[in-house]
Amino acid sequence: MSVAHLQNRNLILFDLDGTLVDSAADLYRAMNLSLEKLALPLVTEVQIRAWVGKAAAKLCETVLEHLFGQVNAQQQEQLLNTFVEVYAQELCVNTQVYEGVLSFLDYCQTHHITMACVTNKPEHLAQGILDILQLSPYFKMVIGGDSLAERKPHPLPLLHCVQQQNTTASQTLMIGDSSNDVEAARRAGIDCIVVSYGYNHGESIYDCQPQQVVDSLEELIEDDLVRRQA
Repeated sequence: MSVAHLQNRNLILFDLDGTLVDSAADLYRAMNLSLEKLALPLVTEVQIRAWVGKAAAKLCETVLEHLFGQVNAQQQEQLLNTFVEVYAQELCVNTQVYEGVLSFLDYCQTHHITMACVTNKPEHLAQGILDILQLSPYFKMVIGGDSLAERKPHPLPLLHCVQQQNTTASQTLMIGDSSNDVEAARRAGIDCIVVSYGYNHGESIYDCQPQQVVDSLEELIEDDLVRRQA
């Protein structure tokens, strides 16, 4: 059962990594370059794919925990600062927009639905990726993990967008790829659809009982066209 109901939405909130773009290869690259710089052991791309999605600080914490079984606050800060600096220099070596994303963004734009990007990535890095991949024009707002006092799974970033765009939770839709997105939307009282292809901390996306899972955002276009013709 589709929960998109696009004709009733004024605002759609999108997660970034694992939803709009596949950025894991560049995160992996930047992490290993950072670890190398600090003379620490390296990690694999498979591990990074399982660990992304909860903000850069959490990623660095998880990496150190994996390497040493514990986290030293000073070492974590050092790795985080190095990682953000290294990553910012080359955000989009291998990062790509997922198939189906552009046609969905175009469809929403054509139907005058406002769109915002709500990610746990630092705002300047998220904005950088959107700029390089020429996605920025689609989004009225970009909220990063450091933009507000709280980040997902807290509902604040979602509710902030709702408030800023003068709409309501019932006229808003969240599209993400992880339990963080599902929980944030649930707590905000916003309908949420998740994609099956993203990153969900190495767990099945079905475990968090999302309202709907799609394999491509193009499914939502097809569903809407059928509804409009009905």
